[in-house]
Amino acid sequence: MVSIFTYRDERKLFAVVGTVIVAALIALIQLDAAKSGKPSIISIAVGSTALFAQSAVALSGNALRSLSATIATAPRLYGENATLEAENRALSADNARLREALAQAPEAQAIARAQRDDGGGVVASIVGYDPENVARIVTIDRGSSAGVRTDDGVVDDDGVVGRVVEVMPLSSTVLLLTDGASKVPAVVQRGRWWGIATGTSAHVRMQYISQDAKLRLGDVVVTGEGRSFHSGAPLGTVTAIERGDAALYQTAVVKTLVDLNALDRVVVVPQ
Repeated sequence: MVSIFTYRDERKLFAVVGTVIVAALIALIQLDAAKSGKPSIISIAVGSTALFAQSAVALSGNALRSLSATIATAPRLYGENATLEAENRALSADNARLREALAQAPEAQAIARAQRDDGGGVVASIVGYDPENVARIVTIDRGSSAGVRTDDGVVDDDGVVGRVVEVMPLSSTVLLLTDGASKVPAVVQRGRWWGIATGTSAHVRMQYISQDAKLRLGDVVVTGEGRSFHSGAPLGTVTAIERGDAALYQTAVVKTLVDLNALDRVVVVPQ
């Protein structure tokens, strides 16, 4: 006998039977839950799914609103950020100027004292050094137009720097104490012993001091009366004493009070 049902018909029949069975199970589960007064598993699952979907929709909406707000405020935020960056740069520049002014304050006060002590000398800034350091000279930014003359003495608040050896209208050349061509009358302050302070590139040697002078390390050396300086301007301190067996004189090695390698501003002393 040939079956009147095809394979496709069998599948439809199974689907219908399955649907009926599932519906019956759902009805039984719901009926049992209703009798017990508790929500069924199916109700919980459906409710959870709906809640999840609602949460997802809400989050998406919030994200879109947040993105829209961000896009809307972006130009304003960019402008505020640019303003803050400009203010920060201005504050940094102000801080740099204040730090430089603070660093210069002690030196400015020292130069003012030196100018006052030396009868209103000409304040000048160092604008050049010998690049090869062959000659111990510096260039200052004051010349004949400011009243500077050849052989004027040059000092700062610590003591003697050197003397002017060349003058131009707007600048001058200063020969430092430590240059080999520098010779300045000098006196050991404690005993008033005389000599000549001569440069040796690294330091100063005070020559021709009498063998009778009772020199001591640490003795203060000042200028004697001369063409460039009045007597008493501080030169340095004795760091070593050289005595020859048959020599008539002794020599003192003198460390200058002024740091000649770190000059910035000086005072030119009128003759």
